[in-house]
This record gives sequence, C-alpha cells and structure tokens, in this order.
Amino acid sequence: MGNHKVVDSPVPPRSASVAPLFALLPELRLLVGLATFGLIITALYFGRDILIPLALAFLLGFVLDPLVMRLKRWGLPRAPAVILVVVLALAMIGLAGMFLGNQVSTLSAQLPTYQSNIRAKLQTLRADASKPGMFDGVIKTFDTLKKEVDQAPAAGPPEPSAGRANVASPQRVQVEPKPPSAFQQAIEWLEAASGPLAKAGIVLVFVVLVLLDRLDLRDRLLRLWGGSMHRSTDAMDEAGERISKYLTMQLVVNMSYGVPMAAGLWFIGVPGAILWGALAAVMRFVPYLGPMISAVFPLALAFAVDPGWSMVLWTIGLIAALEMLSNNVVEPWLYGASTGLSAMSLMVAATFWTALWGPLGLIMSTPLTVCLLVIGRHLPRLKFLDVLLGSQPALDTPSRIYQRLLAGDVDEAIELASRQTEDGNVADFYNESALPVLRMASNDHSVAATAEHRHRVVVGMDALIEDLVDQHPATGVQTDPSVVCIGGKWEVDTLAGKMLAHAVSLQGQSAGHRPAATVSADYIAALDLAAAKVVCLSYFSPEPQEAAGRFCRRLRRRWPDVKIVLALWNAPPELVTEEACQALGAHAVVTSVSEAMIRIADLAGIRLDQGFMLAPIPKADAVRLQALHDSGALDVRAEAIFESAAKHAADIFDVPMAMVSLIDKDEQKVRGAFGELPPSPGPAPARVGTEAMNVPRTLSMCGHVVANAQTMVVPDITRDLRFAGNPALQSMGLRFYAGAPLRDGAGHVIGTLCLLDVEARSLNQREVTLLESMADDAMQALREAMIEWGDVAPMPGPATEAPSAIVGQPVGGLALAGE
Repeated sequence: MGNHKVVDSPVPPRSASVAPLFALLPELRLLVGLATFGLIITALYFGRDILIPLALAFLLGFVLDPLVMRLKRWGLPRAPAVILVVVLALAMIGLAGMFLGNQVSTLSAQLPTYQSNIRAKLQTLRADASKPGMFDGVIKTFDTLKKEVDQAPAAGPPEPSAGRANVASPQRVQVEPKPPSAFQQAIEWLEAASGPLAKAGIVLVFVVLVLLDRLDLRDRLLRLWGGSMHRSTDAMDEAGERISKYLTMQLVVNMSYGVPMAAGLWFIGVPGAILWGALAAVMRFVPYLGPMISAVFPLALAFAVDPGWSMVLWTIGLIAALEMLSNNVVEPWLYGASTGLSAMSLMVAATFWTALWGPLGLIMSTPLTVCLLVIGRHLPRLKFLDVLLGSQPALDTPSRIYQRLLAGDVDEAIELASRQTEDGNVADFYNESALPVLRMASNDHSVAATAEHRHRVVVGMDALIEDLVDQHPATGVQTDPSVVCIGGKWEVDTLAGKMLAHAVSLQGQSAGHRPAATVSADYIAALDLAAAKVVCLSYFSPEPQEAAGRFCRRLRRRWPDVKIVLALWNAPPELVTEEACQALGAHAVVTSVSEAMIRIADLAGIRLDQGFMLAPIPKADAVRLQALHDSGALDVRAEAIFESAAKHAADIFDVPMAMVSLIDKDEQKVRGAFGELPPSPGPAPARVGTEAMNVPRTLSMCGHVVANAQTMVVPDITRDLRFAGNPALQSMGLRFYAGAPLRDGAGHVIGTLCLLDVEARSLNQREVTLLESMADDAMQALREAMIEWGDVAPMPGPATEAPSAIVGQPVGGLALAGE
C-alpha cells in the first residue's frame, strides 16, 4: 500500500451557518419576549370590555366563595347556596344604597342653609388675600418697571384715522339652546346609565357562573397551565390564599378606618357622619386616590357648616390621625406578608393597570399583580416576575455583602455585618454569611473576577473581620494559642482561618491564625506550634487533596502531638468521609465554621457533654403541668390518637420515625410513635425504638419546644453548637429534628409532634406550617375523644399560636449545661 496523505475534510456548510444562529439566540429570545409582552398589553387594552367584567367576577368570587362553602358544609346544595349568597349580597348592596341615598337627600336639603357661612368665609379669605404681603413691594416695583418699558416710544405703523376709530365694534351674538323636556332628560340619563348597568349585569352573570363551576374552572386552568400537577396546584392554592387573605384584611382595615371616621365626625358635629364614614371605608378599596377623594367631602362640609375654623381643624386632625394609625399600625399588623408584593411594585402596578383599564384597573391592581407574582414564583421561565414584584430581598445577605465588596463599598459591607451580629452571634454570621461570601469569591476567582475585583474583596473582607474583632473581642487573657488556624494556599484561605480563630476565641479558647504561604521546611518551623493542641488548615480549593495531604504530612513530622483539622470549605462529599480523612493524614474534616468549632473543642480536650444546652424550664411550668394532667393526653385511651398522628406525620414527611411526646415534670414521655431510627454511621450501632426516646426532660429536644412555645427545626444536630454534645442525642445517632407544639384549649404547650431522622435534612416554611396544622389536628381529635368519653365538657380550639421559628444552623456559641 502506498503512502496516502490524509486531508481533513472541511466543516460542512450547515455547521458554519448554524453557529451564527446560536450566537444570536439571546438576542432572538429578547426580541421574542418583547414582542410577546407587547401583544399581551395590546390584548389587555383592546379586550378590556370583556376582561374587566371577567376579572371583577373572579375577584368577587374570591369574596363570596367562602360563604358558599360554609352553606355547603351545613348541608345546602351548591346551586341553592350560590343563589342565596348572591341574593343576600345584592340585598345588602341595595339596603346600603338606600340608606346612603337617604343620607345624601337629607344632607342636600340642609346645604342651602350654609350659604351664608360659605359666603362669609370666602369674603374673609378674599380680604386676607388682598392685604399687603411680604412680596408686595417687590411685585409693585416690578409692575412699575414693566409699565415704563411698555410706554417707551417705538417705531411702527401710522395711527389709524379718526374716522375709522368711530366705527362701532361688532356685537357678540349667543344662541341659547332650548331646555330639554323631561322625557328627553330621562332618555339621556338612561343612555348614560346603560353602559355601567350592562357591565354590572355581565359581572353578575360571571360571578354566578364562577361560583357554580368553581371546581370545573379550576380543572381547566390546571389543564391550561400544564407541566407539573404539583407545581400548578401549589400556584393556584397560593394565589387563592393570598388574594382571599388580602381582600379579607382590606375589608377589616377599611372598617377599622370607616367606623372611627364616622364616630369622630359625629362627635365633631359634621352632618352626615355615617355617610362620610361609609364613603371613607369604600373608597379605601381604591389605592392611593381613594383616601384623598373621601377626605374632600367632610372637609368641605365642615368648611360650610361652622362659621369659624375649629370644625375644619378638628376634621383635618381626625383624618390625619386615622391615616397615620391605619398606615403605620393597622395595615402592617393585619396585612403582614398577605400579598408578598413590595411597595414599589404596588405603585407601579397601580399605574400600569390604571393606564390600561382606568379606575377599575386601579381597584383590581393589587389582586391582579398578586396573580402575576404567584405565576412568576412557580413558573421558571417567568421567575423575573417574582424578582421584580416580590417583597423578599432580591439578594440574600451574603450576596449583598459580596456585591458591596466588589463595588468597593467596604463601609456598607461592614454595616451589614454589624447588623447581623447585633445579638452577639458572631459565629453564626461567619458560618451563614461570611463563609458564603468567600465561597463566591473563590468560585469567581478565575471565571469572572478581575484583578481589581479580587483585590477589593480581599482588602474589604479583611477590614470587615478586623471590625468584628474590635466589636466582639475575645474574653480572658490570650496566651500562646492552643488552637492555630492556618491558610492553606490563597488569601481567601487565610481570611477563613482568621474568622475561625476569632470564633474559637469567643468560646474561651486561646486561638490564633497564620497567613497562607508556600509550604516548606522553613515555613513549618517558623509556625511556632509548641503550645498548640489543634491546628486547622483552611482550603477553598475544590480539589485540595494533594496540597492538604502534603501539608498534613509535614506538620505531623515536625509537630507529631498536634491534632489536625482540615477545613475544606468547598470539598466534594467524598472528601468528608472517615476514609478520606485518614488518607489525608488529618484527625477530622469539616465543611462549616460551626462543625469546625465542635471538632476543635473535642480534639482540644473540651468535653462536649459539658457544652450543650439543657432544655430550660419556664417559670409558669406548674400551671402547664396542671394543664397537661387535665388535658387527658396522659390517658391510656389517647395513645391510639397519638399513634395515628405520628403515623400520618411519618408518611407525609417521609421520615423513618415520628412521635408524639409529652413533657412531664422531669421526663419526656412518648405517648405515640411510628417507625424506628435505622442504624446510622454514628455512635448508635443498632436501631433505636420508642423506649430509647423516654429521656430526661433536660436532655430532650422537645423540652426546648415546650419551653419556647415555638416550632423548632434543627437540620443537622451534629453541626449545631447547642445540641451536638447532648449525650442522649449522640446515643441515638440523631441528626434531624423538627417539633411542633401541642397546645390545649387555653394555649398551654403540653408536648410536641416531632419528626426524627439519622440523616440531615430541612423543612421549608410551608412544611413547617403543615406540621403545626397536624399537631393542632391531633389535639382537636383528643378534645373530641374526651367529649365522647364524657370526661370533659366541650373546650375551645387552640389559642393563637406563637410565631413559628425555623432554627437552622447553630445560633450562638457553646452554652454551658444548665444555662
């Protein structure tokens, strides 16, 4: 065979033509998005005659549907329930209209009697305005100068002849229209009212259809939404919940404004006080403009009625006081996060919908924008709507600090850090905010960061840590450090070591840090670790095996008695195992500041079982214990109820074990449980059953829930400074805990419904709310059973619950036992 020269075939022309297309994809997406947005706005504007009644019908459906559901629960079929609710609503509107119409008629009959007061006040105001003012001299001087300039001779056309001056000017003729007859006026009024009446009729028909076919409409919307049924259901549930809560709270806020307004105007003496209070309550449904419009009428009437000015001033004071109270106290208290919209998005939405749909768009702007927010929250392609409209911060605390550092705004970054550490939990800040900042800097080092960016982050973060050290100095006399934190390779490694040394020193240990440098024999000898018990090496590299292993070997040769902790902040999971730790030559591998503090304390000889937090005992515990014994929860017959609740919770949350525990005087008593904890890699070699959960109260996680009367979620017990040293939890190998309080009818917390696992996990806020609801259901089932047993009389439901507290990674430092 001869030698053949291989010639690479050229790239097909199709590939060459496709490459520019891919390069233009972002621009094409942008153009398509803008075109789609324009089409949607056009459709909303030109279809407003149909869309406005439909939107109003859905809005009223949210208001009336709870009443329909209540009648259905009482046994009335849906169609008669809808008809009854609609008839009652129309009757209430009619009665209110008749009452207010009577008020207007009475008031209009009284208005002519106030003409003399109005005329006298206007004359007084005119006289006051004609008096010399502080600028009258300036104005008079200016007028004099202007007249002198105007009288100066100027060249122009000749004066008209005297004969033309005597010509009479033409007279103005005005044609008076013939007044319309009564029949023509009735026709004009009917034509003017036909439009609103037709829209009201369309809205009424749509409301009835929405209430009758609510479930069918829901199914059709779910079908149109497509995608995941779970996501679609959550989106519709959240939209309905937010809009219903907003409308309910809006009604309460309006009533809390209108009723005091009517009472105050009646006390002041303004005629038609009930009318103006009702008008104020209704007009507050119109954002921004409504309160101003409703305030004009009582002010004008007070101006007309009172010969003096006292009634006007009292009315102004009443309106101002009610506005301040409503805007600053009532609305924030009742609304809370009912809509989830930011103040800026509310104003922009009001402007947008008013421009499209007029005054009705202003009224419906908030509910419509809530729907957009929910769609953006659950549809990934429209996530930008959640960012633009939502009330949640666009950036979390670590991202905000990182951005401030990138911008060179070190003072703002330090201020953010100071606000996060006001309660003294510096270790918390390092673990949850500062460490993620350094992770972001490390990940962006060779991807997006420039030399200037890297310099700003390093210099700014060093200044931030120094400021925190000055604000929170270590207690006691710092001698030769027993714990030394050393940067592995980069400056960010040194910064992390500096943070860890500060956090450790705040726990009472003597700690210091060393900067990163080239690992050599001279460098190892210069570290001066004679007094050190533990050395922590800090690495942000995602592949630190080679450098960390070499550093550990040299340290062990030079300082064989020193315990080594590897802080691999960006380590993959395979480097956190015991086998990897031994292969690297370290005594422990950690990935967070809290875990590092626990491992350092253990290797330094500090007994962790003397550093965990005991469950506190409230001062009014005697009353709570009496409520426990009176509740019937300790009755043997109640165990079936609690076992059913535990099984339900274990199935719903997919955990290996759930239980209902009651906190007695000295002991946690498990009264219902389902499942058992599987063997874990930790110190518990066998499965853990129900018997092992009957622990002393002070060692119980549920004891903390009872003491604080709040839900508690601990994602990883082994990395939480409050519970990592608890011997009872260590013996079970327990890592995840979530407990919701069990409340009796008077609100006393007698125990918990809790979830347990030997693997770390977490719960979101919706899941926390669900767990609390299941705990309430268990107590309600107990109360109903007690009534059936004849042991107690019917009791009210649970009292208002304390706000839930999701307790994440460690809060504060190691607390002494019994603190």
